[in-house]
Amino acid sequence: MQPLKSNIYFKIGTVVIITLLLLIPTSMIEDLILERELTQDEAIREVSSKWGEEQTISGPFISIPYYRYVKELSKKDSTEKIVQIKEYLHVLPTQLNISGNITPEKRSRGIYEIVVYNSTLDISGSFSKIDLAAVDVQPRIILFDKAEFVVGIDDLRGIEEQVDLTWNREKISFNPGVSSNDVVKSGINGLVRLEPNDSTSYSFSLRLDLKGSQLLYFTPVGKVTNIRLASEWPNPSFNGAFLPDKREVTEKGFEAEWNVLHLNRNFPQIWTSDRHSVSDSSFGIDLLLPVDNYQKSYRSIRYAILFIGFTFLAFFFIEVLNKIFIHPIQYILVGVALVVFYTLLLSLSEHLKFNIAFIVSAVSTLLLIAGYIRAILRSSKLTMLISGILSVLYTFIFVIIQLQDYALLIGSVGIFIILGLVMYFSRKIDWYNLNLESKEE
Repeated sequence: MQPLKSNIYFKIGTVVIITLLLLIPTSMIEDLILERELTQDEAIREVSSKWGEEQTISGPFISIPYYRYVKELSKKDSTEKIVQIKEYLHVLPTQLNISGNITPEKRSRGIYEIVVYNSTLDISGSFSKIDLAAVDVQPRIILFDKAEFVVGIDDLRGIEEQVDLTWNREKISFNPGVSSNDVVKSGINGLVRLEPNDSTSYSFSLRLDLKGSQLLYFTPVGKVTNIRLASEWPNPSFNGAFLPDKREVTEKGFEAEWNVLHLNRNFPQIWTSDRHSVSDSSFGIDLLLPVDNYQKSYRSIRYAILFIGFTFLAFFFIEVLNKIFIHPIQYILVGVALVVFYTLLLSLSEHLKFNIAFIVSAVSTLLLIAGYIRAILRSSKLTMLISGILSVLYTFIFVIIQLQDYALLIGSVGIFIILGLVMYFSRKIDWYNLNLESKEE
């Protein structure tokens, strides 16, 4: 009977079990990465709650109250009674122009960096005559003297200066809050003068000094909406329903311009109640930090099974081809070193640039494993072979992380090539007459 030390089936089974067991700490490290990412998000929320949250400017628009009368059946005596219901008519501007400058800055919370900004926005435009024929509302029930000019703002704590509206050359002060939640939940409003039979247009302008965190979005409420933004931030991300028609991004900052028509969105210029939502058409800028260390760490650990599997496979081939016995404990120690690489990468990437952290972690792990292999195998040739295999694997993963858009393609081709090399070097092994007896025996 063949001893366990040289039994090929026992060796294969042991290596497979060790590999599967090492996936347990790997999974725990994945959870640790997600936990650290959640901690970062919590730090961002904490700073944002004091400075100003992500901002979306929805508007401006005019909300005009009116009373509608409906019949309601009484539950007590089954009699009908007339009930008065207050609703709002919402009118969007014909022309909307927004030009602004964004001044971002980095804030720190512990080891985490958060991007906040100050912005100065000049908002102007005009309203045409209100087209009541587009809605089923009689002019006599509309309270034109209660018309409100509304600007939706997600976080009112971000307003830094008093906001004044110029409405047809008349100065109007804003009040906090909105009277109706039909269009926006938060914002500022000012009473404006409307003439129900007036066919002239109304012009408006205002300046808004607004603070926020990371994101600044707008909604294209104008029949024609023109937005121009500039900033010194060199890494903008243009997101939302519309991308800029023109943009210029350099190391000194960016300039972007949007032109959106009412035909490009899915809501009209006038409606009643909450029949339409404008939020789905919002767009703007994300001032995100250019590197997400946690995302890259998470992507790299997804290849842990590749590292462990091919390293153990190389060890196994060395045993088979060179008749050298490697104890299962030695497999475990090398496997643990491969797993510790990811904790080293995660911790270093929180303080260094990710690429530097990856190189430092990979070189440290390689030196540790190479020194251990040299000690147990006493062969410089085999040590260089294992180190070379690990170097190729680390380089392979590093390239995949950098080329995010082509990660699947490069990964598939790379694994195919590695599998081809394994098949090539194992082609002459007689698997039916194989044992692991040492040369010395």
